[in-house]
Amino acid sequence: MLIAQLPANIFDEVLAKLPSLIAGGLISILSFMLGRWWGRWKAGREWKKKEFFNRIIVSLNIFADDYLKIRTVMEDSLEKVFLNQVAIDKVLKAAKACTADAPILPIEKADRWYLLNFALNEVAERFAEGQVRQDAGLPVTKVKYALFLTCELVGEERIRKIRAMLLREELLRNFPYLTTLPKLENPWHEDRIKTLRQAVALYAKEPDHFLMLEVCV
Repeated sequence: MLIAQLPANIFDEVLAKLPSLIAGGLISILSFMLGRWWGRWKAGREWKKKEFFNRIIVSLNIFADDYLKIRTVMEDSLEKVFLNQVAIDKVLKAAKACTADAPILPIEKADRWYLLNFALNEVAERFAEGQVRQDAGLPVTKVKYALFLTCELVGEERIRKIRAMLLREELLRNFPYLTTLPKLENPWHEDRIKTLRQAVALYAKEPDHFLMLEVCV
């Protein structure tokens, strides 16, 4: 009964549109499969080269008990931290330009504050509770950190990622290990001392590669 009520030419219309419907379906399937292949190929390439430029790690560089202690504050995607594709592209370009002797991102002067501020806002959010405690008049301990962006090149066997590093501000002005080494929790942490020495030298010449963050705990 329902079939009888359909327009006489409905089947002709369906048949006429069938090739385009099939083509559209095939294109969708092909796009899905190509997307998966591209994702797996890119992941395999990143794993082989141990380069994960789509991630950013915020690390705290602590000098305590005569040791250098490197601790992760957070790790997230570039998209979540930098929010804007132009900003992401600038960070990626600078990261890929880093060398073993120049591990700090060579960001153009006009972009430095903006890119650093993206990272600083993300880090500051992790310590918001201490700021509220301070505002409420509760006792807190305040520590002032310098934040800067790096991409260390430390050998084929090590993972290479973009890093936002935190170091107490006074250590940039008076670094105790310019010619000597602290005790190291891992032998490869000697590379971090080299990075921090580079940061100290750069801070003296171009302090706008750094943003200051006061943390209350």
